[in-house]
Amino acid sequence: MKEDIKLMKGNEAIAHAAIRYGADGYFGYPITPQSEILETLEELMPWESTGMVVLQAESEIAAINMVYGGAACGKAVFTSSSSPGVSLKQEGISYIAAGELPALIINVMRGGPGLGTIQPSQADYFQATKGGGHGDYKLITLAPSSVQEMADFVGLGFDLAFKYRTPSIILADGIVGQMMEKVVLPPQRKRRTDAEIAEQCPWAVTGKPSTRSRNVMTTLELDPAVMEEINNRLQAKYRIIEENEVRFQSYDTDDADYLIVAFGSIARICQKCVEEARAQGVKIGLLRPITLWPFPTDEIKRLASRVKGILVVEINAGQMIEDVRLACHDSVPVYHYGRLGGIVPNPQEVVDAFFNYFPEANKQ
Repeated sequence: MKEDIKLMKGNEAIAHAAIRYGADGYFGYPITPQSEILETLEELMPWESTGMVVLQAESEIAAINMVYGGAACGKAVFTSSSSPGVSLKQEGISYIAAGELPALIINVMRGGPGLGTIQPSQADYFQATKGGGHGDYKLITLAPSSVQEMADFVGLGFDLAFKYRTPSIILADGIVGQMMEKVVLPPQRKRRTDAEIAEQCPWAVTGKPSTRSRNVMTTLELDPAVMEEINNRLQAKYRIIEENEVRFQSYDTDDADYLIVAFGSIARICQKCVEEARAQGVKIGLLRPITLWPFPTDEIKRLASRVKGILVVEINAGQMIEDVRLACHDSVPVYHYGRLGGIVPNPQEVVDAFFNYFPEANKQ
């Protein structure tokens, strides 16, 4: 089959990939730098081709509750926003996680806090990986570093959400959302029929047939003993996800004396740093977490036992560095370098920061 190759923005790739996945509905609200997702869906008019619903809600809160309702019916539904908009969605996301419902959330991050800036950032790491809403829950968190991954992670995010009956989030920074690259789009899939949904999602609220008892979707439980059982079930599921769904990418780590850990677009910049440092005779490797949760703890622990130091590079004040330090138990020096306010560091800045933290590397 001939590949369908297009040149498009990361945001546009998400819209195309969702339609081709066979998504049932999108509910969102415009906010820079992710508005092209909604705009592209409106331009493509999938309600005429696949029957997919595309609806601009009156607010982010309305949008996430529409996703909550659609997910409860077993539909493949998703929403997108950017940092302050995702903050508004947190209560609904907690409800979706507590209800053990599959849904896909997309956050194309911008700088904060507050309204902040429309420039790119990675400052929502804590919010996505630690459960930004209330209660003990987790989101499967995918961090794309290319337009191709923006497209690929739509299908992956949906598949993982349905596999584990839990929400997934694509945590993209504004760079990946706005930049244009060549992308191979997935083939078109048909939307599932009502009969297929009933078979695949026996828990879904689709009306009561005579063959089963009534399905009820609620996250309220007033008996503390029962609520503890629910929490224990969720935690057991999260442990299974941690055992089976860790994803990462390594560059030149086999012989590395030092390690850089970075995710998203900044990881691509750091790949250039690795090349420049190795040209100077300094063996640096790069680990890019693809799943920010579950985090590649074991791989970082393994690499930390072999390297002399780790530099964590993020477009924030230092968030993922906490997970890196936990992974290696501070067995080696771990430092952070980042820029704030929407400023993205260039490769030379990162190289200079590395040698500032590890001056002994320059003497090898």
